Amino acid sequence: MSAEAYPNEFAGKRVLVSGGSKGLGRATVDRFLAGGAQVITAARRTLEPIEGVEFVQADLTTAEGGKALADAAMDRMGGVDILAHVVGGSTTPGGGFVALTDEHWLSELNLNLLAAVRLDRLLIPQMVERGTGAVIHVTSIQSVLPLHEATTAYASAKAALRTYSKSISKELGPKGVRVNSVSPGWIMTESIGEFLKRLQAANGGTIEEARQAVLDGLGGISIGRGAEPSEVADLIAYLASNRATAVHGAEFVIDGGTVPTV
Repeated sequence: MSAEAYPNEFAGKRVLVSGGSKGLGRATVDRFLAGGAQVITAARRTLEPIEGVEFVQADLTTAEGGKALADAAMDRMGGVDILAHVVGGSTTPGGGFVALTDEHWLSELNLNLLAAVRLDRLLIPQMVERGTGAVIHVTSIQSVLPLHEATTAYASAKAALRTYSKSISKELGPKGVRVNSVSPGWIMTESIGEFLKRLQAANGGTIEEARQAVLDGLGGISIGRGAEPSEVADLIAYLASNRATAVHGAEFVIDGGTVPTV
């Protein structure tokens, strides 16, 4: 359901969106703003001001960056009611597992797993104190459908995030904090282009051949396209809203029918 149908559903809510500068993160920021929320986000570089958004320049792959964002959320907004962990991605080269150094592995784990773990540890306790809150972790269908050529480390980190999300849901549900995960497939963002360029550099050929190789590796997309960032953001918003108060400890796949199993 679009934001227009629920224009005030997040009025009075304080929302932290990690990695809200572009792609899915920016779409998620916009979706919560459209619902009337107060939003805080972070990015490594300075952003143009966005009305209604508190911004922190911080590197969330580091413990210091996570603390800076959490401290700002507490100082500027008095806490958060909703945590949407959108930050993620992959910068590793193609070439299979032997091309991945320890530095590549640590980079993927810090970005795709530990950034969320650190913010949760810093901010969920204030949700528990109030007895209410919602946490959404953005994982990936690659946790069950990895691409061995280029995303082994990324897929492994997202699989760990998926398991972590389920684990803390068991602990936090009785304390009033709902935890769910969203598992997208191909999302049509600018980062897809960067990923395809890395594949092209590793394997040669054209960008279109790199794109087709990814689609072949995924087994195709049943609906014939990737998801728009706004479509994934709508799902995140639903899970954070009062329309989903009985939804907890669940994973929602939004992949256009890519994963071929039940």
